Amino acid sequence: MTASGEPLLEFLAVMRRLRAECAWKAGQTHRSLARYLLEETHETLEAIDTGDAAHLREELGDLLLQVYFHAVIAEEGGEFTIDDVAADIVAKMRRRNPHVFGSAPGGSPEEINEVWESIKAAEKQRGSVTEGLPPGLPALLYADKVLDRLERAGSTVEPHGTDLGGRLLALVAEAREQGVDPEQALREAVRALL
Repeated sequence: MTASGEPLLEFLAVMRRLRAECAWKAGQTHRSLARYLLEETHETLEAIDTGDAAHLREELGDLLLQVYFHAVIAEEGGEFTIDDVAADIVAKMRRRNPHVFGSAPGGSPEEINEVWESIKAAEKQRGSVTEGLPPGLPALLYADKVLDRLERAGSTVEPHGTDLGGRLLALVAEAREQGVDPEQALREAVRALL
């Protein structure tokens, strides 16, 4: 299967029309839609967990709706367009994948990820380890990201503590050492209970 892009253009026209002719959609803002973006993201994760391709296809459509909805709102405000969003992500993919779009050697998946992360760090030039991390991230994911950034900064990270928080952080560090996504592992463990 090869995508033509035509349905994406049609979807853009549909979203523009809905904003113009549907009172509810016309009244929405980036802020009022934030909860739906979060909800659709979690529904997409659930579809991935179930392994149901039809469910995933549907949820990806709902997630795409959120992207287009926000882009059309921004377009109306003269901020940016869906083309700007796409152009930005294309440029980012080209910059951060020099093994594909440049002359850098490929290497292992781990080496490729290291190049990605070093390019990203140079682009972001963060003032602190937590800068740019949304405070609303799930706690396991937040801990995983902070530990990753500390390690990349050259810090020796050895979580300790006998309280529950310290033990949880140590488990996140253990998951990282094993190459396991702690958030996904916990979701799978909970699902196994049901």
